[in-house]
Amino acid sequence: MTDPSTPTRPPGALTPAGLPTAPRHPWTPALLIVIALSLIPALILAVQRVQYEQAQKTTALVMDYPALVTQARRYGLEPQALLDKYKALGVNGVALYEDTIASLEQRGEVYLKNGSDLAADFPNQGVKTNAVYMRAATPQIAEALRARYTIPTRDVTVDGKTWVEWPSDPRYLPAGPDTQRVAELKAQGLVLVYRPYQDEAVPIQKVGADWPDVPFIAFTGDEVIGARTPDLLSQVDKAIGTRMPAIIEGNIQKGLEDLVITHGGARLFALAPSWQNQLDPLDVASKYNLAGRERGMRLMYLRPYPTIGETETMLTRASELLKKSGVTVGTPTVQFFTPSPLLKALSMIGPLAALLLLGLSFPLARLGMIAAGVTAVLAFGLNTLHPFESAALVAAVTFPALGLILRRARVTDWFIATGLSLVGVLFVSALGASRESTLGLEPFRGVGLTLLLPLTLVALSFLPRQDIRKTLGDIYAAPIRLGDVAVMALGFVLLATVYERRGNATGGSVSDFEASLRRDVQDSIIRPRFKEVFAHPLGLLGLTGTLPGYFSGLLILAGVVGQSSILNTFSHFHTPLLVSAARCFIGLGLGLALGVVLTALLRFVLRAWAAPQRAPVRA
Repeated sequence: MTDPSTPTRPPGALTPAGLPTAPRHPWTPALLIVIALSLIPALILAVQRVQYEQAQKTTALVMDYPALVTQARRYGLEPQALLDKYKALGVNGVALYEDTIASLEQRGEVYLKNGSDLAADFPNQGVKTNAVYMRAATPQIAEALRARYTIPTRDVTVDGKTWVEWPSDPRYLPAGPDTQRVAELKAQGLVLVYRPYQDEAVPIQKVGADWPDVPFIAFTGDEVIGARTPDLLSQVDKAIGTRMPAIIEGNIQKGLEDLVITHGGARLFALAPSWQNQLDPLDVASKYNLAGRERGMRLMYLRPYPTIGETETMLTRASELLKKSGVTVGTPTVQFFTPSPLLKALSMIGPLAALLLLGLSFPLARLGMIAAGVTAVLAFGLNTLHPFESAALVAAVTFPALGLILRRARVTDWFIATGLSLVGVLFVSALGASRESTLGLEPFRGVGLTLLLPLTLVALSFLPRQDIRKTLGDIYAAPIRLGDVAVMALGFVLLATVYERRGNATGGSVSDFEASLRRDVQDSIIRPRFKEVFAHPLGLLGLTGTLPGYFSGLLILAGVVGQSSILNTFSHFHTPLLVSAARCFIGLGLGLALGVVLTALLRFVLRAWAAPQRAPVRA
C-alpha cells in the first residue's frame, strides 16, 4: 500500500540549473482541482468589480477658491474673470473654506482693534490693553458672532461708540459660510466642496448647523471635526446629512472612517503647493491624469501656479489627458463596491489549498510544511485574524512562489509560473477588494511580505534533499571567492532597492531621466512596473540554465521578484482591476521579449568567449 504522504517523483532529480525538483505528491491533482473550483466565485467577484469600476469614471476639477482670489488680485483681475478663464480650460468646481472673523474683517463686515491701540487713541476710557475690540457693519452681525461662541464678551463705549470686548483675539474663530458667495457659485453650476473649521469655543450643538447645501465636505488638518470627542463626532455625523466627506489621498484623517460608514466617501487627490511649484506643469497634469485614470479619484483638488500661464498649461494638459483616458469631467456620482460575503468565503478555499500544495511540494517535506505554517501565521497575524484579508495575503505570497517550486526544469515553466500568479490575482482581488479598500481607507496589510516571502519560500526550496545539518555544514565549508562576494553584494543591493521602492509612494528616489521617461510612458499608455520588466527576463534566463553554477538559481530568484510584483500590483485595490491588468500584461510582454533577446545575446557571448583562440602567426 502506498503511503499518501510519500511523493511519487523519485528523489534526487535535478533541474538543468542543478536545483532539486519538486516531488509530485499524491494530493497534488486533488488540490489543483480544489483551486480551480474555488476560482469560479473569485472570477464572478472580479467581473462584478469591473462592472462597478467602469461606472465610476467621472471626476471634478475643483479649484481652491481662496488661492484663485489671491492670484487674481496679484494680477489686477476680478476673481470671477479668472475663474471664467479657468472654467474654459476644464475647471468645473471650487473649494470654499469656512469664513473666519479675519475674513469678515477683510471684507469690511467687522472692524477689529487691539486694546493697546484703542487705549492709545482714547485714554482713560476703561479700555483693556490685553483685549481685542470689535465693531460690526451692522448690529445683526455683531450679535450673531457673539451668540456663536462660548467666549464671554461685553459691550464697551469708547468715544461715544459701542465696541464688543473680546478677552482674546477672535480673528481665527470659524464664522460660518459666505452664503452669498456659495449661492453665486452654485448658480454657475459648479461642483462645490466646503471646508469647515472647528474651535472649542463653538458649542457642540451648533457645529455644522449652518453648513451650506453642497455635495462634498473636505475637512482640514489631520483629523475630522470631533475625532477626539465622541459627542462632537456624532453631531458632525448628523450635520453632514446628504453631503459626502472627501477622502484625501495620503492623509486619511482620524475619525474619517466613522463618517464614511454612514455617508460613504469621495476620493480626493491634491498636491501640496510647495511640491507643486517644484514640478513642471506637464508633470503635475500627468499626475492628475494618473489619479483619475488609475486611482479612482473623484475630486481633483487644484491650486494655481504662481503665474497664470503655468496654471493654464497645467489645466489644458490635464483636461486633454483625462479625456484621452476616458475620464469624464463632471459631477461625480459615487457608488460603493459591496461584494458578496458568500462568494468571498468560497474564494478563501483556493489560497489555503495552494498554501498546502506549496508545503507538500518542497524537496524537504518537513521544511515545506513548516514554511507553509509560518506563512499562514504571518498572514493571519498581520490581519488580526480577519479571514478574508488574511486569505488575500496568503494568496499574494503563495501563488508567486508556487509555480517555480512545482516546475523549474525548462523555459516553458515560466509560463506555468506566470499562469499561477495570474490565478492568484483573482483570489487577491476577490478577498481583498471591499468597500473600504476600494476607497483607499484600508491599505493592503503585508505589502512588504508580498515581495520578500515568495523569494524566501523559493530560496528554501533550493535546499537539496538531504539532512539539513549536512547542507548547513556544506554551506559553511564552501570556499568563498571574491566574485561570489561581489555577486552577493549586488544581489543584496538590488533586493534592497526593490523593497525600498515598493508601492506608489516610497522613500526611493528616481533620476530625472527615469522621472521624465515615466511621465512620457504613463501619458501614452498604462506604465508597467519597471521591476517586472527587468525581473521577468532574468527569470527566463535562469530557467534556461545558460549560466554555470549558482548563477541560474540567482536568476530564478530574480524572476520570483517579477512574479511577486504581479500580485503586488493587484494589491492596490483603489486601482481599477482592468488598469492593473493592462499594467501587468504590458510588463509580461516586454519582459518576455527582453528575455528572448537577453538569452540569445548571452549565449552568443558565451560561445564567443569559449571559442579557441588562434595561435599568432609568426613572420
